[in-house]
Amino acid sequence: MDYGLSCMAILILLPVFFILFLVTSLDTGFPGVFKQQRIGRFGNIFVIYKFRTYHRKYHTKSIIGIWMRKTKLDELPQLFNILKGDMSLVGPRPDIQGYYDILEGNDRLVLELKPGLTSEAGIKFRNEEEILNQQIDPLKYNDEIIFPEKVKMNLEYYKHLSLKKDAQILLRTFFVLRK
Repeated sequence: MDYGLSCMAILILLPVFFILFLVTSLDTGFPGVFKQQRIGRFGNIFVIYKFRTYHRKYHTKSIIGIWMRKTKLDELPQLFNILKGDMSLVGPRPDIQGYYDILEGNDRLVLELKPGLTSEAGIKFRNEEEILNQQIDPLKYNDEIIFPEKVKMNLEYYKHLSLKKDAQILLRTFFVLRK
């Protein structure tokens, strides 16, 4: 399902990819794609792709970048991560080092899942950046409130894996993003 749907989405969205690549390259510097190491399945490190939303020179968000993050269009290049086999359509959102890779005990079951383009936690915390910007200590709030909740939600997903559940999450993601 992952390969078929992501391949079909890439083919359909190819003109959108091209336009967004040009716009982000002009807006934030060439190339308009951002690459970063993330923690994947079994704790392996992989490179994730996104459209760049920050100016390379000034290290500030661009107006187009703010819009792309809000609409999640900056995440579209992750369809290529799915084709490469690093990610799945549905699964825990991949995080930087220092989070999933240091989980202990039963929480490490999350690492048995491929990271996903969307998840229940990703839907719930789709405005995570806004939530964190409202906190006095955003890092502490993330580490003590948001990340533990994501782990809990991802463990629930792990325990109840099914094609039906994945389809529901994909549909919810689609409808949430249309708002």
